[in-house]
Amino acid sequence: MKIAILSRNAKLYSTKRLVEAATERGHEVKVLDVLRCYMNITAHNPRIHYRGEVLTGFDAVIPRIGASVTFYGTAVLRQFEMMNVFPLNESVAVTRSRDKLRSLQLLARKGVGLPVTGFAHNPDDIDDLISAVGGAPLVIKLLEGTQGIGVVLAETEKAAESVIQAFMGLNANIMVQEFIKEAGGSDIRCFVVGDKVVAAMKRQALEGEFRSNLHRGGQATLVRLTPEERSTAVRAAKIMGLNVCGVDLLRSNHGPVIMEVNSSPGLQGIETASNKDIAALIIQFIESRIKSLENTSDRSKTRGKG
Repeated sequence: MKIAILSRNAKLYSTKRLVEAATERGHEVKVLDVLRCYMNITAHNPRIHYRGEVLTGFDAVIPRIGASVTFYGTAVLRQFEMMNVFPLNESVAVTRSRDKLRSLQLLARKGVGLPVTGFAHNPDDIDDLISAVGGAPLVIKLLEGTQGIGVVLAETEKAAESVIQAFMGLNANIMVQEFIKEAGGSDIRCFVVGDKVVAAMKRQALEGEFRSNLHRGGQATLVRLTPEERSTAVRAAKIMGLNVCGVDLLRSNHGPVIMEVNSSPGLQGIETASNKDIAALIIQFIESRIKSLENTSDRSKTRGKG
């Protein structure tokens, strides 16, 4: 196969591992800086140009699109789909997952466990919003935040009110969520490939920190999932329409609750914690999916709902 990887930096661990895994299995791989791709949008001959050349002959595309370039990145990915290139994760699924509020609404509609979440626009509604999620302590999140940036724990209702007012004053879109105290500053990253969880790790926040992201200094260890946690992660991926994703959940007193579904999960933490070749599993998934689509004219049929 000929595989394209959309990544701004070929030296990133995840990108390098995918290149290695695909090359070891005999595939041709090309890493493309998504911002250097430009498109010729026509009905009968859609094309993508890259640094002066026309991209042709690709069988699959792996999007490793950063949150800051989601709009342009998914436009390029759509163009690959128009050219009948199989997307590891399709553009509409990536867009769903990048919108935190939209993704939670889609999961809630299917009955997936979530923290109680509130969303408002007018400062006059702050008191009622805080009350709706059970009061303080509560978590305030920027909808556009990543890697734990833009996430604040408000210990008191007065503090919550001040932070929400500040964000609203900056015209930032935020949501508030109940604080799952019993999680103890840890969450679980379930790595889903296809229709199963291939690895999972527990991420523990540093002392005095409630954000467990590895970019914030959190520590990753191998964890054994319960059947309910495993099925919840797989359901979440299916609802989003993602073939490969990281599903972050918390262990609450009322069962697993989903925090986020990440469409471009990093490989370094999960491979180190699990000692598994996750990159190879991803390439094997692409191989099996391409084989199953050999006799179809549409390799990019939309999955998921909403």
